[in-house]
Amino acid sequence: MRLCFASNNAHKLEEIRPLLPAGTELLSLADIGCQEELPETQDTLEGNARQKARYVWEHYGVPCFADDTGLEVTALHGAPGVYSARYAGPQRSAADNVQKLLHELRPHADRSARFRTVVALVLSETDEHLFAGEVLGQISPEQRGSGGFGYDPVFVPAEGDGRSFAEMALNEKNQLSHRARAVGQLVAFLNRLPRLA
Repeated sequence: MRLCFASNNAHKLEEIRPLLPAGTELLSLADIGCQEELPETQDTLEGNARQKARYVWEHYGVPCFADDTGLEVTALHGAPGVYSARYAGPQRSAADNVQKLLHELRPHADRSARFRTVVALVLSETDEHLFAGEVLGQISPEQRGSGGFGYDPVFVPAEGDGRSFAEMALNEKNQLSHRARAVGQLVAFLNRLPRLA
């Protein structure tokens, strides 16, 4: 089974590869020769995930799944949300995004938040599926841990033991994370399919 994951993010590829069914060949955008920036012009996670997966299918003819993830902070009325990757600007700097988030949250006592991931799978022109996962938690007042990526150093999942995602080993994070939950639904679906070419 050959599937493209519409990303060149090595961290995401590393997280997702062990979750896929045995025998799945996971291809990155670089593997299929896609060098261009994928469009992300929608105002929802669902819209962006669909747009990216459909772009790969239409331009490269490869079955593809794409994700879009947003951190939604209660005190910030759901921000950064769909703009999580570029919260501090178009440079998409994780460090800048985290600093801006901590600055914006300083006056607020409520630090509750949720991470949400939507995965869109496009297998053909007419065969498309959506999967979603979320995890509730809190935003830590300071960064903790050196693992993970993005907002992981400040996100403390409610179901965990008080550690941030960045303080967890990858296999621990994959038991709780929004992305793992969405990908888990994707994997369950793929396991029910006949083998893809």
